[in-house]
Amino acid sequence: MTTTHLSVHAAPAVDPDLVAMMDAVFADHRRSGPAHPPGGRAALDRTLWHRLESLGLARLTGSEQSGGSGAGWHEAAALLTAAVRHGIRTPVGEHDLLACWLLEALGRPVGDAVRTVHLPGGDVERNAPVPWAAEADRIVVVWWTGDEYRLADVERATLSITEGANLIGEPRDTVRADFAATAGEPISDALVRRLKHRAALMRSIQVCAALERAAELSIEHVCARVQFGRPLAKFQAIQNLISDAAAEAALARAATEAALDVAVATEWDSANLDFLIATARSCAGHAASVVSRNAHQVHGAIGTTREHRLHEFTRAALAWRSEYGSVRHWDEQIAAAATAAGAEGLWGLIADSR
Repeated sequence: MTTTHLSVHAAPAVDPDLVAMMDAVFADHRRSGPAHPPGGRAALDRTLWHRLESLGLARLTGSEQSGGSGAGWHEAAALLTAAVRHGIRTPVGEHDLLACWLLEALGRPVGDAVRTVHLPGGDVERNAPVPWAAEADRIVVVWWTGDEYRLADVERATLSITEGANLIGEPRDTVRADFAATAGEPISDALVRRLKHRAALMRSIQVCAALERAAELSIEHVCARVQFGRPLAKFQAIQNLISDAAAEAALARAATEAALDVAVATEWDSANLDFLIATARSCAGHAASVVSRNAHQVHGAIGTTREHRLHEFTRAALAWRSEYGSVRHWDEQIAAAATAAGAEGLWGLIADSR
C-alpha cells in the first residue's frame, strides 16, 4: 500500500492578478465607508453584491454551466481572505461554497438569488443561528427526519426568522420552519458530511486571515510607537508578545492550508480529512486567544477604542472560531482520533493524506 504524505501536495498558485483584483474590490468598497455602523447589525450590501456578481466573484467556484466562474477552493480562499483583510462582511462564502454548491451537487437550478444554508439539529451545533438568513433571498434548509437527511430550497419570506448577530454584527438569525409540512428531497449522509467539512474549513480560513491582519497591525504599531525614547519594538517583552502572536497565526495558517490542500487533492474524500480539519480548527481557535490577547496588550488603550481597526479582526476571529463547531468540539475530535489510532497509528494519522 502506498502512503502519500502531506508534503507531496503542492497547492496550485492563484493568479496574482486575480488576487489583486479581489483586494481592489474590497479596498474600494472600504474606502466608500463601513458597511454598517460600529456595534450595529450588518446588512447585505446589494451594491457590493452586484459588483461581485458582475466580476464573477459571487459564485467563484460554481461550474460555468450553472453560471459560475469555474474556479477552485484556493481562489475562494483568496477571496475570503481579501474580504476579511478589509473588514468587509458579506455572505459570499455561505452563498458560493455552501448553499449553491449543495444545490449544484444535487443537479438543482441555482439562479441569481442570494442564498445561505441552514443546518438544524446537527451534531456540531444544535439549533445554531443561521448566517445572513434575514438578508438572503433564499435559504437552503437541511434537516434530519430521524431516518434520513432532506433538503429544501426555500424562499426567505416563507420562514419564521428572528434576527440576531454575532460578536462583529454579522447576521446570525434563528430560523423556524415546519419540516413535517416540507417535502424536500432526500440527500445522502456523505453529502451532508462534506457540507459540514466545507463550512468548518471556510471558517478556519476566515479566522486565519483575521489573525494575520491583527498581527500585522501589531507589528506596524510597535515599530511606529516610541516609548522612553525607543520604538516599542526594541523592548524584549514586546518582541516576545509579537513573536508568540505571529507564531500562533502561522501555525493556524499552516494547519488550515494542509487541510485545504488535502481536501482539494482528494476531492474531499481523504480518509483522515476529519482529523485534518479538526486540527486546523483547533489550531485556529487556540491561536485566536493568543493573538487577540497579545495584539491588544501591545496596542494598549488605543487598541480598545472603536476608532482603531484592531477590534475588527480580533473580535472577528473570536466570533468565527466558535461557528460550525466550537474549539472544545474540535479538540475532542482530535483527542478521539488520536486515542483510536493508538501509539502505533498516531504518526500515520498525522502524515497519511489518502
